[in-house]
Amino acid sequence: MGVSGAPDFFYKEAQRLGYVARSAFKLLQIQKQHKLINPGSSVLDLGCAPGAWLQVACQSLGPIHSGGSVLGIDVKKLKPPPLHCDSRVRTISADVMNLSHNQLRDLSPHKNGFSVILSDMCPLVSGITTKDAALSFELGMRAVDLALGSRVCPSEEENGEGEEGVLQVGGNLIIKLLESEDAKEISHISKPFFRKSSWLRPKATRPSSREIYLICQGLKPHNANI
Repeated sequence: MGVSGAPDFFYKEAQRLGYVARSAFKLLQIQKQHKLINPGSSVLDLGCAPGAWLQVACQSLGPIHSGGSVLGIDVKKLKPPPLHCDSRVRTISADVMNLSHNQLRDLSPHKNGFSVILSDMCPLVSGITTKDAALSFELGMRAVDLALGSRVCPSEEENGEGEEGVLQVGGNLIIKLLESEDAKEISHISKPFFRKSSWLRPKATRPSSREIYLICQGLKPHNANI
């Protein structure tokens, strides 16, 4: 809904096209500009409720005979929306903060990890800028940790304590963050591991929102120079 309470363009379009939320247009724009999801992709959607990104991700896989899969995870119990989702989409109710890398990998196709990880997770905004930014940073870093595992903390790997990330080599990662110095820190941490990284504030983002998306493309091989 718009600031005044009247439905805005994206809200109306979401209803017209059968998307469960206006946030669908954020991923649609990202997909149009960067083509992160392709036929055959294995997609992990962290914080998938209410399901709009599940819909767009499934559409991006192409016809069902093209293969691919979408796994959505959220603390809320959620069934895949009936429109734009097919049998390739499944959801589980779990707290992303408590799932281990190995548990997540076991949920992936052939237990081989995912080729695309989407994180649209966002804290309940309190209006306190520093608090909200800190919570957003925590969720963002969790997405980075699940994707890259011990690669972001080599000392754990050397001590045999780290776990391998669940993002496949060549894979893509999208993280929603609230604009802050903390957000820049996440970009600084993750950027060396990817072939390309960029920021995008989708057109469907509300004018009052500070959210922005970090888009990381092409995970480098484990032994690549960073």
